[in-house]
Amino acid sequence: MKKGPNGISEPEFREDLVSGDWILIAPGRNKRPDQFVSKEKRAVPPIDNCPFENPQASGNADPILRVPADIRREWEVQVIPNKYPAVSAKSPIMKGDFGPYLTLSGFGHHDVVITRDHFSNFPKLSPKKAFDLFKVFQERYRMLAADKRVAYVSIFHNWGAKAGASVYHPHYQMISIPVIPPDVAHSLSGATRYFRKNRRCVHCDILSFEMKAGKRVICESEGAVAFAPFTSREPFEFRVFPKKHLPYFEETEEEDLKSVVEVLRKAVGLLERRFPDIDYNIFIHTAPTRSKGRYAHYHWHVEVMPKVSISAGFELSTGIEITVVDPDEAAEFIRKG
Repeated sequence: MKKGPNGISEPEFREDLVSGDWILIAPGRNKRPDQFVSKEKRAVPPIDNCPFENPQASGNADPILRVPADIRREWEVQVIPNKYPAVSAKSPIMKGDFGPYLTLSGFGHHDVVITRDHFSNFPKLSPKKAFDLFKVFQERYRMLAADKRVAYVSIFHNWGAKAGASVYHPHYQMISIPVIPPDVAHSLSGATRYFRKNRRCVHCDILSFEMKAGKRVICESEGAVAFAPFTSREPFEFRVFPKKHLPYFEETEEEDLKSVVEVLRKAVGLLERRFPDIDYNIFIHTAPTRSKGRYAHYHWHVEVMPKVSISAGFELSTGIEITVVDPDEAAEFIRKG
């Protein structure tokens, strides 16, 4: 970015290569990345009151999936139905209308994926346990995708109250729905436009450019890379991609999946070292479960969104996010954690 006469980078509008959305990078509105380090310490509720320490004793249903599968051994990961689901598998798929409005019954599955250790969130898991967690995601994903009524499966993790977590114990959620969500549809249509014009994957081109430039790369391995997007919507946002072109999360081979998990675990660990009590969301973007040949040009990935800023009037009224940290500086700050 260009520097103004006072040494602060001047504001710059940037167009997202995939979505076509405009982002305003305005680092002059803040001074240094370290000013985002919170002085508040995360409260750790006692294990005695934790509903996920012993899920079944707390009134939850038996696991849909369990690691290890042998019930004679202590569980490390389990998938259970959410006690307070956002969608219901009992709802038939029914379209309706209400005046000018179109409606669709709230069909879907809502699961909670729980890891055993009350104090080990994702970056604190061992490499094996982190990989086992993602293997569970894959297995449950394939089970959900087998339901022909399902169009998309959202996999996400809320860490901290500002990110929407109501329970401290590390847990993850999977929600299957009968529609393709707007943000994913936006990403898919942008990737499709780029492919039709260039006959290449837009994300592969982005990866190639970012790895050569290096400025926004946080960490990488032979098979995956984490970097801050050139058009970051939030300060310290980053994404993790498999370097190999892979459209479908659930079809990813173990070696490639392991690379993504290792890089994600390292990058989130670096983020937490810089911001010890930061709240954030982690989610997977992958191609939909239906019409698979249609999305061969897509490239699945993981996005990490730290909760360090609040969208206000300009962002809400225009849809243009203002990012107050230059992604180059954000990546460097995290990288040196």
